[in-house]
Amino acid sequence: MTDDRPAWARRIAAERAARDWSQRDAVRALRAHSPQELPADDSMIRQWKRWESGQIPNEFYRPLIAAVFGTVTHALFPAPTRRNGDAEVLATSGMETLEIVSRLSRSDVNTATLDALRMTADRLCSEYPYMPSEQLLIEGRQWLRRVVELHSKSLTLAQHREVLALSGWLALLVGCVEYDTGDRNAAESTRRAALSLATEADHAEIGGWAHEMRAWFALTTGDYRGVIAAAHAGAELASHQGVAVQLAAQEAKAWARLGDRRQVETALDKGRRLLEGMPYPENLDHHFVVDPAKFDYYAMDCYRLVGEDKLAKNLAEEVLRAGTDFDGMERTPMRNSEARVTLGVAAAREGDLEQALIMGERALEGDRQSIPSLIMTSRELAAEMRQRYSSEPAAQDYVNHLRELGQAKPGFLPQ
Repeated sequence: MTDDRPAWARRIAAERAARDWSQRDAVRALRAHSPQELPADDSMIRQWKRWESGQIPNEFYRPLIAAVFGTVTHALFPAPTRRNGDAEVLATSGMETLEIVSRLSRSDVNTATLDALRMTADRLCSEYPYMPSEQLLIEGRQWLRRVVELHSKSLTLAQHREVLALSGWLALLVGCVEYDTGDRNAAESTRRAALSLATEADHAEIGGWAHEMRAWFALTTGDYRGVIAAAHAGAELASHQGVAVQLAAQEAKAWARLGDRRQVETALDKGRRLLEGMPYPENLDHHFVVDPAKFDYYAMDCYRLVGEDKLAKNLAEEVLRAGTDFDGMERTPMRNSEARVTLGVAAAREGDLEQALIMGERALEGDRQSIPSLIMTSRELAAEMRQRYSSEPAAQDYVNHLRELGQAKPGFLPQ
């Protein structure tokens, strides 16, 4: 039978089941998070049944339910958002790319031109999740050169700071894509340039993201103490910015790989509380915006590593649901790939080699990949294969496929 309940109602039920809770257990957890006394148990259990059947909770209960399941309100109850693109740049600024470039070449740097540049940078950052790496890298570098050239123009102090900030955002984007393609040296140079621009512009958020990139680089190369150091440096610089949430998540991932469950929970809870207190983002596609669904993706990684397979599997299915449009097109292919690795690990631990291989191979098929991150998570699946199925030819084939993927990237080869 078709389950026509809203996605949030299905998730509440799945989250409860993943913890082996009865509805009475869920109500008990809800009380622990409530700032005020709740109605009697029988009344709350009836209310919980109504929520799981699809009756939307009110604004008082939504954050409590999210806290019970270790997530944020808008991850469970998402709000509609806009999508960015060329059409929006044209509609808002009245300028197409050719007009923007023409204005730059004749030094027509006014408010309208800077607004169009800002929206173009936002568009590029919003195309990060799905645009092919090679295409995004070419376009990102072109726009970065154009904006950097403005530094030699006659600008007001305000314009100069705006140009520095635009250069910083584009440098962050280019550095991320360079790292996705395995060019570590170029990515690190670009990251340092972004940090320098942030310092010159006195822009804490860009500086925070530059430290977050350092944490990401360290994570994928196995330098887990380096992740924690970078996360702390970034949080000190940008403690009230959205990047602080992602810094907490990177720290949690590092602690998970170091085997410290208590620190994992502390870092995740810190990120969750920060994100819960922030306004819902206007543009979920923007790479340098931490959206609620992204937090589920972070937690998924951590739970997989600490062996909480039911929770990790439940979150992986949620990541796939949130990252796929109604027509089956993937909005977040890189997150989806790592969700499939998580499902593969869970299947391997459950003794289902066939399903583990299906998920593992599907994770390696996407056109839009972050090679370092994909190899990092896939080698964790490969470790399960070697430990549990070392005599199985199909498992050996998967490990070999993964090794081939990393041949050109020696710093990311599975151990």
